Amino acid sequence: MLRVDNVEKSYPHFGLFSKSRQQVLNNISFECKHGECLGIIGESGSGKSTLGRLILGIEKPDRGTIVFEGKPVEDRKVRSGNLSAVFQDYASSMNPFYTVEEVIMEPLRLQKQKQAEGHSQIDLLLYQVGLNPSYRSKYPHELSGGEAQRVCIARAVCTVPKLIVLDEAISSLDGSVQFQVLDLLKSLRTMYNMGYIFITHDIQAAAYICDSLMIIRKGRIEETVKVEQLGDVQSAYARKLLQMVIT
Repeated sequence: MLRVDNVEKSYPHFGLFSKSRQQVLNNISFECKHGECLGIIGESGSGKSTLGRLILGIEKPDRGTIVFEGKPVEDRKVRSGNLSAVFQDYASSMNPFYTVEEVIMEPLRLQKQKQAEGHSQIDLLLYQVGLNPSYRSKYPHELSGGEAQRVCIARAVCTVPKLIVLDEAISSLDGSVQFQVLDLLKSLRTMYNMGYIFITHDIQAAAYICDSLMIIRKGRIEETVKVEQLGDVQSAYARKLLQMVIT
């Protein structure tokens, strides 16, 4: 479904007009199959969020290709309705002047043929993310962090996408709420037969929800492993991450 081949990305090191550049991603290649949940694990600054932006077509790679079902993600038509995202900062992800209903409907405004159907599905979407219909008329400032992120998830699934990129989607939430949202994501994945790219620094959360983990360090893929084989990781860096969880 998603194929990333030999992707590289760099940014100006000391400002926009600098000739010096910092390499953020180096020779990244992987695949994510239909319905798969792939975790991208790495410490802060490893390049994982940059990779997420490239997958979503928000930025373009310097080299390499990213294709979704055989077509480049740079094409808006390829992404529309097929790729969605949930980000860490749920507060800035929502227009503060929109009601919850307007927030959820936002992706459908570009798909006018589905808009009427979307309005009739709001209550169902709210129910599926653990909220009741009374939330339709609420504004973002009236929501708790967990409620706000549930609304963002409802918005992400409203187009019934084939793949959702979740970039540190639970890291701003309290511990107990994190596991509630993880369980929600697991159930929605089964319900809609969607795939996830789950970007996080939390290897424990990734192991709970993902099929495979791709560990990156300093912009390079360190190791890729099935979750059930996590105890058999080969690289010293991966073993260090696991040890941090165990202790």
